Amino acid sequence: MAPPQRCPLCRQTFFCGRGHVYSRKHQRQLKAALERFLPQVEAARKAVRAAQVERYVPEHERCCWCLCCSCEVRKHLSHGNLTVLHGALLEHLASPEHKKATNKFWWENKAEAQMKEKFLISPQDYARFKKSMVKSLDYYEEKEDEVIKEMAAQIREVEQSRQEVVRSVLEPQAEPDPEEGSSAPGSRKGTNSQVASSSQQPSFLDLPPAPELDWMEPGQPLTFIGHQDVPGVGNIHSGATPPWMIQDEEYSSGNQQIGPSYEEFLKEKEKEKLKKLPPDRVGANFDHSSSTSAGWLPSFGRVWNNGRRWQSRHQFKTEAAARNKQQPHKETS
Repeated sequence: MAPPQRCPLCRQTFFCGRGHVYSRKHQRQLKAALERFLPQVEAARKAVRAAQVERYVPEHERCCWCLCCSCEVRKHLSHGNLTVLHGALLEHLASPEHKKATNKFWWENKAEAQMKEKFLISPQDYARFKKSMVKSLDYYEEKEDEVIKEMAAQIREVEQSRQEVVRSVLEPQAEPDPEEGSSAPGSRKGTNSQVASSSQQPSFLDLPPAPELDWMEPGQPLTFIGHQDVPGVGNIHSGATPPWMIQDEEYSSGNQQIGPSYEEFLKEKEKEKLKKLPPDRVGANFDHSSSTSAGWLPSFGRVWNNGRRWQSRHQFKTEAAARNKQQPHKETS
């Protein structure tokens, strides 16, 4: 009997020796696994002639499973903030270790020999990929330089416009002398222009007075109550203290405590502790504030004593002995 062997593709142990690789199930599993890995190899092969360079993002750290080497391989080649798509996978497919592992995998699983070349990258193709990668990197750097120059030009324009606005605000305006302005003919023109400009600007004095509303009209839904002026009490228009600045009488003394007192805090804390206890416990409804005498408890069993039961028993015996000693003394007396 052949020793047991484990097939990683079929995920089972078989005892038929090398004959398992020729079975229909194994060949079906092998074909399905190669079809899953082939699209990734073809996508990497397309990047041989035209390498793509992009800005680095965390998604470029993805890995793929190499079926021939039985290990995880990174798909993209990243350096700094740049990433070459499918660079790491092409480097792995062109390595001699992958070629050796592929030959071993094809021999052990008896795969089709025609498909082996699809999973290998020749050294010539990898050299061609390196040349296209250098060209793509140069083109990407030129494009980035153009973008940086455009951004710098925009920043200069914004800074220049900001400086012009600041300069126009900070420049001192020439104020004409009233004595010279009365004699100079140019000053008359300036005053006339100022008057004309001021006449063009709207003024609150030129506005027509607001019409008085007739509050007693029957068609109006509102009713005029009247002016609510309290005699002897001023308002903010007459120079009186605003109501929000007046201290209340109850807070003027400053002796009132803000917030709950310490005793109220302790009571609330005890209530929180009691809420955690079961509501159906013995003595849950007992009023601890009621006045009770010391003799309301029963004198047997020491049920409400703290401690062990044997302590209650010994205490009961000592009290009984003391009671028996006192009884003869009373009889003799």
